[in-house]
Amino acid sequence: MTVPTTAREVLARLDALRTDEQLAAYERYFPLDERGDDVFIGVRMGDVFTLAKTAELPLDEVEVLLDSDVHEARVCAVSILDARARRPRTTDDDRRALYDLYLRRHDRINTWDLVDRAALHVVGRYLETRDRAPLYELAASADPYERRTAIVATMYYLRAAADGADTADTFAIAALLLDDDADTVHKGVGWALRTAGGEGLTSFLDEHAARMPRVMLRAAVERLPKDERARYLSHGPN
Repeated sequence: MTVPTTAREVLARLDALRTDEQLAAYERYFPLDERGDDVFIGVRMGDVFTLAKTAELPLDEVEVLLDSDVHEARVCAVSILDARARRPRTTDDDRRALYDLYLRRHDRINTWDLVDRAALHVVGRYLETRDRAPLYELAASADPYERRTAIVATMYYLRAAADGADTADTFAIAALLLDDDADTVHKGVGWALRTAGGEGLTSFLDEHAARMPRVMLRAAVERLPKDERARYLSHGPN
């Protein structure tokens, strides 16, 4: 089978992979009133990820996929960005192009799964050795998915640091988002805090648990010993 090189070819491959069973599963998992303009066609995410790894689209064609109303097409687009950002042979100029496209078209990266699929390697990795001020600008955005990108991207530093010590941005941005009003941000912050863990998490919880949104707090303490988890939850908001 030939390698797809255009958005049109990717869309045709996705159409061939769709099943009624998977569409029904998405309809259960993503209620209609929460989808916005998203259209699901019923392609398994594993098949989307496999297609993304083999596709060789120029970035203008990736942007065409981002413009699609088909959710699986946009998942494929961000998965292509993610796959390229992970390649050791990707040049610095290429990483900048991936980063620029992600931020420029964040209007189409507008669900939690699209953010989580690419933010770490496309945004976090690019900024690893650079000024990370763009993360703080994203954290101040009016768009909740840009704010989710800000916190999720910091998780790259938690994984990349050999000693696990690069947690400063995770905790700083988490503190900025404590009063956020979006559930998707609460969950992203809780996930990042849980991943950071250690004494830094304990200090953060000692200072902030009482004002953390419940969803955020529950996610953050998930891996703590049972007695510590219960203590923080008892001091957090109801």
